[in-house]
Amino acid sequence: MAKTATRNQLRIIAGQWRSRKLSFPSIEGLRPTPDRVRETLFNWLAPTIEGARCLDLFSGSGALGLEALSRGAGEVVMLDQNSKVIRQLKENLSLLDCTQGKVVQSDAISYLQSCPDRFDIVFLDPPYRQNLIAPCCALLAQNSLLNPGAAIYIELEKEASLPELPTDWTLTRSKTAGQLAYHLVVVGG
Repeated sequence: MAKTATRNQLRIIAGQWRSRKLSFPSIEGLRPTPDRVRETLFNWLAPTIEGARCLDLFSGSGALGLEALSRGAGEVVMLDQNSKVIRQLKENLSLLDCTQGKVVQSDAISYLQSCPDRFDIVFLDPPYRQNLIAPCCALLAQNSLLNPGAAIYIELEKEASLPELPTDWTLTRSKTAGQLAYHLVVVGG
């Protein structure tokens, strides 16, 4: 008898959905932010997450956006261009009976070029080796998509350099874990 493949799962670490396990599709390059990194990130964001308006660019598994919602974010816009990802994100939000999550199917550059909204926290975790961080940061700054004091989380491959940031952004935290490097930047910080 053939064994059915088990779906990938992520675990929400804290908040109202603590320890809940949610599925995400098997797609090449899709890599949820590890639990240990998410724990550190959300410790950094603890003073500002409650009620925050968040943008999860390159949402993928939804690990960052769902964790933010679980910890009290007011709204999270979860963006991805893959239809399987979009379908699973909507299913997970429905399973959690969550109405504060908004799922948008689009590529990040197009979305940032036409987005009318402003955000308190942005999760920027693009696919590796595609040079998407610098143009996303530039569009966030140029199009005034960030509220004063906004935090931008940037995750990239360990060997990559953090691109030059807009002049009014301040790098406040940096760490590495395994094959990735992650940073927290604050607008006007």
